[in-house]
Amino acid sequence: MANGSATSTVTYGGSPMSPSQYLSSSISSLSSARSQSSWIAKTYRRAAQLYLTRRLSEALSTIEPLISPDERGSDEISNHGRDPDTPEAAPVASASRGTRVKVWSFYLTLINAIIDLGPEEGKLVFGSTRWRAIAAKAREGSIWEEVVEVGYGGVEGDVDGEVVVNLATLLLTHMASQRLNQQRLETYLSASSQPNFDNIASHMESSQPRLPHGNGTSTPRDLNTRLKLLELYTLHVLPQNEEWDYARDFINMSEVLDEERREAFVHALQSLREEKDHDALREKELAKRQEEELKHRQQEDERRLAEEAKEEAERRRQEAESRQRPQSSMSNGSGRDRAAASGASARPPHQTNGHGQRPPPPSSSRPPKATRKPVSPPPSVYRRASSLMTLIQSTLIGAQRSLARNPMAMLRLLLFLLAFALAFARRDVRERIRRTVGQALDRIKRTVGMGVKVSYI
Repeated sequence: MANGSATSTVTYGGSPMSPSQYLSSSISSLSSARSQSSWIAKTYRRAAQLYLTRRLSEALSTIEPLISPDERGSDEISNHGRDPDTPEAAPVASASRGTRVKVWSFYLTLINAIIDLGPEEGKLVFGSTRWRAIAAKAREGSIWEEVVEVGYGGVEGDVDGEVVVNLATLLLTHMASQRLNQQRLETYLSASSQPNFDNIASHMESSQPRLPHGNGTSTPRDLNTRLKLLELYTLHVLPQNEEWDYARDFINMSEVLDEERREAFVHALQSLREEKDHDALREKELAKRQEEELKHRQQEDERRLAEEAKEEAERRRQEAESRQRPQSSMSNGSGRDRAAASGASARPPHQTNGHGQRPPPPSSSRPPKATRKPVSPPPSVYRRASSLMTLIQSTLIGAQRSLARNPMAMLRLLLFLLAFALAFARRDVRERIRRTVGQALDRIKRTVGMGVKVSYI
């Protein structure tokens, strides 16, 4: 047996050391742990204050060192032979359970607030690329893997229940499909032990502060967290994936729920299904009503267009008839002019030679063909009077048609005719009109003559 003066040695990190060296190393480690815990708490409080003042970018920059892999710690661990396949841990991984829950819950809340900024405001605060990368963590579900890897060493069942509740809520809010959320929750529920109501009751009756439990799931707080997880899983995630029957079976077979809670969960699930069916039926009826309204609106538009086309056709027909009536009246007047002109030409006697033929005009009186000017004869007084009567007739016809719509039109017409007759009865007016018409005809003749000379030259 060794004497009492012999000194014992202990091994630490694979190398022997004396008790004094071991005690010094333990004190140094404890001091370092306390210093790191104080740093984590101060950083968390500063980030929370920045979040409350809506300085989200600074809050994220402040909290990121706590949830990012600690390069210095990983280097020290690698010097002692750390497995290279083990994921690097963040500083928050070495903190107490309460601190871990606070830091990760704050980080998830901050991510949700950043996503709620929207693309426009998020681009102004973080930049377009970084905001989309932050939003993709929740919309694609990669944030769950990030928390498990850097916060809990890649062990799914070691994640704190409160953090899992916040992760599931974040993915439920921002992910279009809940398949990944369902898979993650099922993995966690199967990896973590389930609490027991008998253990909870005995723990509450016992004077001891804590009962032996597996994986931290036998306290009242753990039971409350597990109930929240079951509520999220059975009443929100599974209904989103249209797995109503599986959710009901899971509730009925759950060992965590007692009869009262089980009935409450089943009733809530049935209410959710009835509400969703009612919403689907209401949406179907609303879509049908909108389709009927659209069809009725199209029919009304078609009817209105048909009526407008019919009215347009009727208006065009009336305008065509109104144009044809004055033209027919003018054609009748021109026919009478031609008949009168032919009668007048037939009245003067014809000079004939001895053989009964009309003698040709003297050659001296016939102008040369090249110098003949196409001058139109001036209108005769009879033709002028006939045109005037035709105009008066068309005016009377138009006045008769519009008399039914406007009785004052006849009065205005009579006043116009009376004023015209009074003006035409004066000799000076007639002479002035005749002189004006003659001057206009002379100008026309000169213009036509000049045109013929130019074309001849």
